[in-house]
Amino acid sequence: MNPSTEDMLNAIEAVNAKNIFILPNNSNIILAAQQAKELTQDKNIIVIPTKTVPQGITAIINYVHDKTAEENENRMTAEMQKVKSGQVTYAVRDTNLDGKEIKQGNIMGLDEKTILAVGTDIEETTFGLVSGLTDDDSELISLYYGEEITEETAEALAERIREAFPQADVEVHFGGQPIYYYVLSVE
Repeated sequence: MNPSTEDMLNAIEAVNAKNIFILPNNSNIILAAQQAKELTQDKNIIVIPTKTVPQGITAIINYVHDKTAEENENRMTAEMQKVKSGQVTYAVRDTNLDGKEIKQGNIMGLDEKTILAVGTDIEETTFGLVSGLTDDDSELISLYYGEEITEETAEALAERIREAFPQADVEVHFGGQPIYYYVLSVE
C-alpha cells in the first residue's frame, strides 16, 4: 500500500479542490507526498507528515472547516505529534531485535520505533504494549481491532485496560485491518 508519486499526482488531479491535504500515515510515503506537492502547480498541496494511521485519525479530527489551510496545517501537525501509536502483529521468522528473542509466530507489540512487547498471547502482548505507551498523563486509549479479532474479544481487552488505567478513556473501533490484530493510539 505504498502509492508512488505518480499515483498521488493522479489522485490530486482527480480532486476538485484548491487545497488538498495528504496524510501519508506511513513514513515510507512522506517523501512521495512531498514530491507530488512540488510537482503540482495549480493546487495547494499540504502534506501532514503522519507516520501511522492513529496519527492520521487525530490529524483529520482536528481539521476545522472554517479555518485557513495554513491554520489547519499547523493545528493538525501539532495534534498528531501528541499521539503514541502501536501495532500488534506476529513474527514471520525467528530473530533477535532490540535485545528481545523472537520466535516465528510470536506476537509482537510495536511502537513507532521498536518492539515493546513479545509473547505468545495476543491479549497479553497487546496489554503489554498499551502499558508501555501509557503514562499518568494519558487521557485516551483507542483500540482498532483487525479482521481476526472479534468485537467481544476487543471489548474484554478494553475493560482490562480501563481497570488498569482508570484516568484514561478507552475506545474500541473495528479497523478491519489484515495482519495487525490491533492498531492502537494513546493520547
